[in-house]
Amino acid sequence: MAQKKEIGSAEDVSILSVGVKIDGDLFSEGNVRIDGQIKGNITVKGNLTIGETCLMNGEVKARNITSSGKIEGKVTALEKLKLEPKSVMRGDIVTKLLVIEEGAVFEGNSKMGPHDISEK
Repeated sequence: MAQKKEIGSAEDVSILSVGVKIDGDLFSEGNVRIDGQIKGNITVKGNLTIGETCLMNGEVKARNITSSGKIEGKVTALEKLKLEPKSVMRGDIVTKLLVIEEGAVFEGNSKMGPHDISEK
Protein backbone atom coordinates (compact mmCIF):
# COMPACT_ATOMS: atom_id res chain seq x y z
CA MET A 1 0.00 0.00 0.00
CA ALA A 2 1.35 3.42 -0.93
CA GLN A 3 2.03 5.79 1.92
CA LYS A 4 0.61 9.29 1.82
CA LYS A 5 3.30 11.96 1.91
CA GLU A 6 2.70 14.62 4.54
CA ILE A 7 2.56 18.24 3.40
CA GLY A 8 5.70 20.07 4.46
CA SER A 9 7.80 16.94 4.93
CA ALA A 10 11.57 17.17 5.33
CA GLU A 11 12.17 16.19 1.68
CA ASP A 12 10.17 19.11 0.27
CA VAL A 13 12.19 21.99 -1.13
CA SER A 14 10.84 25.37 -2.23
CA ILE A 15 12.85 26.66 -5.20
CA LEU A 16 13.30 30.28 -6.25
CA SER A 17 14.69 29.95 -9.77
CA VAL A 18 17.06 32.12 -11.80
CA GLY A 19 15.17 35.22 -12.91
CA VAL A 20 13.12 35.48 -9.71
CA LYS A 21 13.69 38.73 -7.82
CA ILE A 22 12.31 39.40 -4.35
CA ASP A 23 12.45 42.72 -2.58
CA GLY A 24 11.24 41.83 0.92
CA ASP A 25 11.51 39.20 3.63
CA LEU A 26 11.18 35.44 3.10
CA PHE A 27 10.13 32.86 5.71
CA SER A 28 9.85 29.08 5.30
CA GLU A 29 9.16 26.21 7.70
CA GLY A 30 10.86 23.78 5.30
CA ASN A 31 13.89 23.60 3.01
CA VAL A 32 14.63 26.29 0.41
CA ARG A 33 16.91 26.61 -2.62
CA ILE A 34 17.54 30.10 -4.03
CA ASP A 35 19.01 30.71 -7.48
CA GLY A 36 17.49 34.18 -8.00
CA GLN A 37 18.01 37.53 -6.31
CA ILE A 38 16.77 38.55 -2.87
CA LYS A 39 17.00 41.90 -1.13
CA GLY A 40 15.63 41.33 2.36
CA ASN A 41 15.86 39.02 5.35
CA ILE A 42 15.51 35.24 5.04
CA THR A 43 14.49 32.85 7.81
CA VAL A 44 14.36 29.14 7.00
CA LYS A 45 13.58 26.57 9.72
CA GLY A 46 15.07 23.81 7.54
CA ASN A 47 18.07 23.81 5.22
CA LEU A 48 18.95 26.63 2.83
CA THR A 49 20.88 26.16 -0.41
CA ILE A 50 22.18 29.27 -2.13
CA GLY A 51 22.91 28.53 -5.78
CA GLU A 52 25.77 29.85 -7.89
CA THR A 53 23.55 32.46 -9.60
CA CYS A 54 22.06 33.78 -6.34
CA LEU A 55 22.65 37.37 -5.27
CA MET A 56 21.49 37.99 -1.70
CA ASN A 57 21.52 41.17 0.36
CA GLY A 58 20.16 40.93 3.91
CA GLU A 59 20.19 38.85 7.06
CA VAL A 60 20.02 35.08 6.58
CA LYS A 61 19.03 32.47 9.20
CA ALA A 62 18.62 28.70 8.72
CA ARG A 63 19.42 25.34 10.30
CA ASN A 64 22.08 24.42 7.69
CA ILE A 65 23.28 26.69 4.87
CA THR A 66 25.25 25.69 1.78
CA SER A 67 26.31 28.59 -0.43
CA SER A 68 27.75 28.78 -3.94
CA GLY A 69 26.40 32.30 -4.54
CA LYS A 70 26.96 35.81 -3.24
CA ILE A 71 25.74 37.03 0.15
CA GLU A 72 26.06 40.48 1.72
CA GLY A 73 24.80 40.58 5.30
CA LYS A 74 24.80 38.64 8.55
CA VAL A 75 24.42 34.86 8.28
CA THR A 76 23.30 32.66 11.18
CA ALA A 77 23.34 28.87 10.78
CA LEU A 78 22.08 26.85 13.74
CA GLU A 79 24.17 23.81 12.79
CA LYS A 80 26.49 24.29 9.79
CA LEU A 81 27.49 26.87 7.17
CA LYS A 82 29.36 25.63 4.12
CA LEU A 83 30.92 28.10 1.68
CA GLU A 84 31.59 26.27 -1.58
CA PRO A 85 34.43 27.23 -4.00
CA LYS A 86 32.48 29.87 -6.01
CA SER A 87 30.78 31.51 -3.02
CA VAL A 88 31.38 35.11 -1.91
CA MET A 89 30.38 36.03 1.64
CA ARG A 90 30.66 39.61 2.88
CA GLY A 91 29.35 40.01 6.41
CA ASP A 92 29.39 38.38 9.80
CA ILE A 93 28.80 34.68 10.43
CA VAL A 94 27.35 32.98 13.51
CA THR A 95 27.32 29.16 13.34
CA LYS A 96 28.15 25.98 15.21
CA LEU A 97 30.29 24.54 12.37
CA LEU A 98 31.94 26.55 9.57
CA VAL A 99 33.36 25.00 6.39
CA ILE A 100 35.14 27.26 3.89
CA GLU A 101 36.26 25.41 0.78
CA GLU A 102 39.26 26.47 -1.30
CA GLY A 103 38.28 29.26 -3.70
CA ALA A 104 35.52 30.70 -1.49
CA VAL A 105 35.76 34.37 -0.47
CA PHE A 106 34.86 35.43 3.08
CA GLU A 107 35.17 39.01 4.34
CA GLY A 108 33.85 39.60 7.83
CA ASN A 109 33.85 38.15 11.33
CA SER A 110 32.82 34.70 12.47
CA LYS A 111 31.55 33.42 15.81
CA MET A 112 31.28 29.67 16.36
CA GLY A 113 29.33 27.81 19.00
CA PRO A 114 25.75 26.74 19.78
CA HIS A 115 23.16 29.41 18.88
CA ASP A 116 19.39 29.62 18.68
CA ILE A 117 17.99 30.36 15.19
CA SER A 118 15.54 32.83 16.75
CA GLU A 119 18.36 35.01 18.17
CA LYS A 120 18.40 38.59 16.92
